[in-house]
Amino acid sequence: MTAGMGRPQKRVLGALAVAASWSLVFAGAAQPAAAAEVQSKQWYLSAMQVEEMWKITTGEGIKVAVIDSGVNPSTASLRGQVLKGMDATGAPGDETDDYAGHGTTMAELIAGTGRGGGLKGLAPGAKIIPLRVSDTEFQKEHSVNAHDTADAMRAAADSDAKIISMSVSSEFSTSREREAAKYVESKGKILFASVGNNADRGNKDHYPASYPQVVGVASADRDGKVSKYSQNGNSVNIAAPGDKIPYWCDSSFRDYCDGDGGTSAATAIASASAALVWSANPDWTANQVLNVLFDTAGRDWEKGTLSKYLGHGLIRPAMNILKGKGNPGDPDISPLTEERTNGSPASPAPSTPSASASQQPTRNEKADEAVAAGDGRAASDDGAPVSLILGGIAVVAVLGGVVFAVVRRRGSA
Repeated sequence: MTAGMGRPQKRVLGALAVAASWSLVFAGAAQPAAAAEVQSKQWYLSAMQVEEMWKITTGEGIKVAVIDSGVNPSTASLRGQVLKGMDATGAPGDETDDYAGHGTTMAELIAGTGRGGGLKGLAPGAKIIPLRVSDTEFQKEHSVNAHDTADAMRAAADSDAKIISMSVSSEFSTSREREAAKYVESKGKILFASVGNNADRGNKDHYPASYPQVVGVASADRDGKVSKYSQNGNSVNIAAPGDKIPYWCDSSFRDYCDGDGGTSAATAIASASAALVWSANPDWTANQVLNVLFDTAGRDWEKGTLSKYLGHGLIRPAMNILKGKGNPGDPDISPLTEERTNGSPASPAPSTPSASASQQPTRNEKADEAVAAGDGRAASDDGAPVSLILGGIAVVAVLGGVVFAVVRRRGSA
């Protein structure tokens, strides 16, 4: 049995995903983007109503651990945003030596201030704790710790971070990493991870996203449909923007490149969304934050059911922050596993369980088939398609990219 099949959610397979509404952009080389133009290309910020949300919270008080290729704290957008972290690779350098530019991009998408024309983070009031792990190319050049991802996950769980963002993936599961995912949950933290982008190349489960305790982040296109190559199946819990988001071209940090941030960016944006909701509701547990993110996700299928392509739907933090929507549910029961989490503090008063916390979500076969057929629009509470109303009003696009894995893959972003 593959990891993730033991989740309580009933998963019903639909037809193969089709995303005919967009063309692949990876055929050509990425082109440098002038720093001054970068923010104008972050289309999802207005779509998600960030200016309105930032009047209430910018993610202040929340620390996000970024497990990736390292984070350069000296970019204009990250100055003052990066705290002490850890290098788990065992190779020369430390967590601030980003050997690919990937981890720095993810950190900027989460907590970048936008100074100097750099990327603006969705939660600029949050702080970043960097933890460096290796990818395949890095392993070719250095002798590294074979258990770096598991060690980084445990270190992040023991840190002050409430949220852990992993835009990394591998087709290989290890017992040490599996136990680390359980440890993260026991410490009352939320771990978001990319589900992968090989739907059209085998669609194999990727880890850590496929562990039951991890929130698997998928991607969809501008109309809220699943991206052609976004992985689908048991690991998908939610989807977030990833289409045409600039990223640092390489470790020189001279230019941003145009292209797709992909599920790497989607994971960072999902993590930042959780930071905003948790900052606005500081007394909530990890379970309650997740319950609300799942409860308010944009979808046009029945609440409490899951699409194997988009999970609960498209992430919409504005529904909670601006409209007060979303049932936090039982503070001690995970909406991922339906089990009590040892690390969650007890609630001073009983809460009414949400749909996702009080019953096992089921797969909606019609929803899956609709998504696959190209009708998989997510909908708002009033029935309007989320292609017109992500977060309440605007159009959103979410498109997958490439993540990084041991063999590890990392995104173009």
